[in-house]
Amino acid sequence: MKILLTGATGYIGKRLLPILIDQGHDVICVVRDKNRFYYPEKFEKNIKVVEVDFLNPESLVNIPNDIDAAYYLIHSMSGSASNYNELESISANYFLERINKTNAKQIIYLSGIVNDKSLSKHLSSRKAVEEILMAGAIPTTTLRAGIIVGSGSASFEIIRDLVDKLPVMITPRWLNTKCQPIAISDVLEFLTKSLLNPVTYNQSFDIGGPDILTYKEMLLQFAKAKKLKRHIFTIPVMTPKLSSYWLYFVTSTSYKLASALVSSMKVEVVCKDNRINNLLAVTPISYKEALDRALIKINEDNIVSSWKDSLVSGQFKGNLAYYLKVPKKDCYIDRRKREIINREYTIEKIWSIGGDTGWYYGDWLWDLRGFIDKIFGGVGARRGRTHKSIIYPGDVLDFWRVLYANKIEGKLILYAEMRLPGEAWLEFKIINNTLYQAATFKPKGILGKLYWYSVLPFHGFIFKGMIEKLIR
Repeated sequence: MKILLTGATGYIGKRLLPILIDQGHDVICVVRDKNRFYYPEKFEKNIKVVEVDFLNPESLVNIPNDIDAAYYLIHSMSGSASNYNELESISANYFLERINKTNAKQIIYLSGIVNDKSLSKHLSSRKAVEEILMAGAIPTTTLRAGIIVGSGSASFEIIRDLVDKLPVMITPRWLNTKCQPIAISDVLEFLTKSLLNPVTYNQSFDIGGPDILTYKEMLLQFAKAKKLKRHIFTIPVMTPKLSSYWLYFVTSTSYKLASALVSSMKVEVVCKDNRINNLLAVTPISYKEALDRALIKINEDNIVSSWKDSLVSGQFKGNLAYYLKVPKKDCYIDRRKREIINREYTIEKIWSIGGDTGWYYGDWLWDLRGFIDKIFGGVGARRGRTHKSIIYPGDVLDFWRVLYANKIEGKLILYAEMRLPGEAWLEFKIINNTLYQAATFKPKGILGKLYWYSVLPFHGFIFKGMIEKLIR
């Protein structure tokens, strides 16, 4: 079968793709930027990649007609636009208009549980998209999930940040809201077993695990799984705005995502029924087992996908190729070079930079810069990195975005997503037996120039110390 996979670079899409290929399908991967999409070489004969912007109807002609089914995994609640609900409806309408002209026999949409009478803006948007797709001529299957538990999911990473960093939590009262979490493995099983299955056509199903828990209980169970003692106290006076800032400063989430999550966390997300479990012969695992599996993946450094690598986790806009050519004109550049002793050793050090490894020299200054960035509404340094020693274009490294990563060339280019009065790049490249390191800053106005000279004294030993550590 030929399957259209939208959101192929997203958290769910990256995990669904290898399953579809293992099942013998050919997959058309829909992405906004081909430069951000990586897949193993063994998948090449079963994959076709097309660039589509669902807000640009002209680009939808790239979707082929000869498809058998389509997964719609497009969400934008944490994007920069305040009217994301309107944009999601526009995207869904354009998608439906194009899919109606193909040979597709089914659309599968992953939505949120919308059983509460009062819905958040985020959940209302999901419901609106569901109604648009259901109104089309092609049979649509909607799977409604609540909190998805898995290594790298936004919900899981927020829970992990809170439990790891706060022995005592003074929390908002929405932590007493009930939800029905589901393991990522079960979500993927529902998605694949629904594919071209007539018993699911033109229906909406709630999917969830066997446990109905409050967010407070989820945090405490996570602490128990990690053998940590934690105390949580809820107070009624924390406003949604304060709650959003609380999540934003303590966890790695962006403020916009924190705000969207807070508004949704006041709404109960509990399944109405579990009839789809019997229809598809799926037995969802418990919250505890889902946690255990996620922690094993983290300990093994085997995280398939992470929400942090999505563009909405930071300030990045546009395609990678647009930023790939590092400017020289009207820029300030800190250039350094050193002869290397062992090429392979130096490349491994470069490819392990950031995250838990740190920046090899003056880490407390990097941390301070990340803290200052958080204060001014930036991404900070808490995003870390998805893998300890693997990097792909589009990945995040703390407050940097990977633009280019080629081990054979020995070349890595990073772009700064921190809040700056200008733009910044950090480059590493090995030519013959020499490592070249360059920090480039393109200022915006007088403020940008003042910023460069204010941090210049620190560059002398930070960048010098870093390149020395990379070669030894």
